[in-house]
Amino acid sequence: MSDRNVGSSSFIGFLSMKSLLGLFSIALVVFILSWFLLLGSTGRSRFIDHNLLPHSMRYDNYMQKAPKRSAPLMDHKKQATLRVFMYDLPSEFHFEIIDWNPEGKTVWPDLRVKVPEYPGGLNLQHSVAYWLTLDLLASEFSENGGRIAVRVHNSSEADVIFVPFFSSVCFNRYSRTNPHQKTNKNKDLQQKLVKYLTVQPEWQRSGGIDHLIVAHHPNSLLDARMQLWPAMFILSDFGRYPPTIANIDKDVIAPYKHVIRNYVNDSSGFDSRPILLFFQGAIYRKDGGFIRQEIFYLLKKEKDVHFAFGSVKKQGVVSATKGMRLSKFCLNIAGDTPSSNRLFDAIASHCVPVIISDEIELPFEDILDYSEFSVFVRTSDALKDEFLINFIRSIGRDEWTQKWAKLKEVERFFEYQYPSKNGDAVQMIWRAVSKKVPIIKRKLHAAKRRFSRFDQPAPAIAALIR
Repeated sequence: MSDRNVGSSSFIGFLSMKSLLGLFSIALVVFILSWFLLLGSTGRSRFIDHNLLPHSMRYDNYMQKAPKRSAPLMDHKKQATLRVFMYDLPSEFHFEIIDWNPEGKTVWPDLRVKVPEYPGGLNLQHSVAYWLTLDLLASEFSENGGRIAVRVHNSSEADVIFVPFFSSVCFNRYSRTNPHQKTNKNKDLQQKLVKYLTVQPEWQRSGGIDHLIVAHHPNSLLDARMQLWPAMFILSDFGRYPPTIANIDKDVIAPYKHVIRNYVNDSSGFDSRPILLFFQGAIYRKDGGFIRQEIFYLLKKEKDVHFAFGSVKKQGVVSATKGMRLSKFCLNIAGDTPSSNRLFDAIASHCVPVIISDEIELPFEDILDYSEFSVFVRTSDALKDEFLINFIRSIGRDEWTQKWAKLKEVERFFEYQYPSKNGDAVQMIWRAVSKKVPIIKRKLHAAKRRFSRFDQPAPAIAALIR
């Protein structure tokens, strides 16, 4: 009897051991399968719109290669749409500055009836806010296959909050102070803007980091920028901003609106452009612009170089247009700030830019390889005797022709127009803004979780930017 009990116990133990081994084997298989599934999921998240993330390819290569991906492309409108809430700011902040008079209670012009014109001359080069505002207004009634941004009227649905303040033309027109006044209209409007924004629920909810403000003229928003710094700025460069207020991680660099007209049907070539190197503009500048006069002294005796003072007055634009179209290379030298409209005039003229500005930030450089259609020279090298002229002369017909042809390909990326078209400057700016959205959302979500116990988390949100 006792032997039978011993045998039963051994049999039961054997079954228990076998069951444990079976369970362990099943658990091991499940663990291995889960691990491989986890590794596969990290390759490409299903919940992130990768079109908002930085591209490693140039834009045209991306468009050519995209159909070859294993995953089907999404509908363009659904894929690229940036939802933008635009404040209905009083018209004194935008279209009234350019002489539009509102009718009734509306603050916006009816673009289907008439589009208000922007002032000409040098005002145009910093007209970015105007073109973006037009595009948002048009998004409510116009179908555009290449449209990236659409206006929404519920701020909780928006990716970014757009502030339609024409700050650059406001500076151009209203920054002069009357001898009998302590302030000017430019400063007054900036103070009004700060008071308006900081009491809005959208600003208080986010601390301003999801707001978008255009301050393209280096001197625009000069008084308000220190108070509105959490917002994303659209700028021409960072020359007059401390890095804690504006930087490439937070903000967007936008091209100038070229003043010279596009060179349509350009059939010129290396031999039909007799001027080797062209510069026309202000020669004596302050700050980093001292280099202009130094280079002028180095080049003034070269017979095939045009280096002269010029302005928009006295047919200056006409003269510059003719000169750039007759030149192989056009100098873009740092002035009071690292950037200059001269670069974009050169692109419109298909005159290969020679960029001498060590601190310059270039628009859309994540997509465009500027070395394919421009020449870069370090300031220290440009100031060496005969270095610059010998270097430019060493660039032969074939290399120049390649860059000239590339200029004709990329010029559309720098074109401001209404209505906006796929791939123009307006859509490229919206695309650059959309790439900042995941960063903004991460900061907002982090602040919401970390400071949810507090009634007013906005200051803590803004602190995350620094």
